[in-house]
Amino acid sequence: MIVVIGVIPARLRSTRFPEKILAPIAGKPLVAHVMERALAAEQLDRVVLAIDSSKTEEVLKEYKFDIVMTDSNHSSGTDRVAEVIQGIEDAEIIINIQADEPMLDPSVINGLVAQFDDANISMATAVSRKLDVSDLLNPNVVKAFLDEYNFAIDFKRELYDMEIGGVYRHLGIYGYRRDTLLQFTTMAPTVREKEESLEQFRALDNNISIKSLITDAEQISVDTAEDLGKVSALLGVNVSDKEQVLE
Repeated sequence: MIVVIGVIPARLRSTRFPEKILAPIAGKPLVAHVMERALAAEQLDRVVLAIDSSKTEEVLKEYKFDIVMTDSNHSSGTDRVAEVIQGIEDAEIIINIQADEPMLDPSVINGLVAQFDDANISMATAVSRKLDVSDLLNPNVVKAFLDEYNFAIDFKRELYDMEIGGVYRHLGIYGYRRDTLLQFTTMAPTVREKEESLEQFRALDNNISIKSLITDAEQISVDTAEDLGKVSALLGVNVSDKEQVLE
């Protein structure tokens, strides 16, 4: 039976919003909400929180999460995930879950895992149809472009020529087969990756195809204090674990 591991890389010193993973939402640290949502995804055999700070460890002590302390010098969340996976020898499919998604829908995780039923898929991500005009104009909302087979062909922060058809909100969650993940972390960052600060370009620029799961999920990444306020206001809205995967 294939072993599927979810890993949440949780760096404390974020650039735009310092210590955002510990920001309180409804009496809990932001990252605790993410962890609880991930634990609700029945397709994950284990969920690990990969941290880099004793402060994070202390704040989360009461939650009894599966926590692994990782190197604080990693340049990316994917490198942090790879460090964890190197210590879990039976992990075959790895889901990289962003630590700033407190409204994460567990059904998205389940749907992403299902993409690997196809033996030809080595890397996958998720996108959403929920994309409005303000999202199109917001560089913090990454836009994904897919081909007719739902493989990613491009990602953009800003749409200068305002392409509308076939544009989706990128949800920032990734799945990998073990070998693909470990290979990915040995590759040098590419020009496009550095220009856009989008790690997924490293895969595309090295001919690693990214299958994209299309959903209707509504998720808000917490990149700013304003985002935190939006999430706090919406937290009372139940994001059910019903199947939202449409394609």
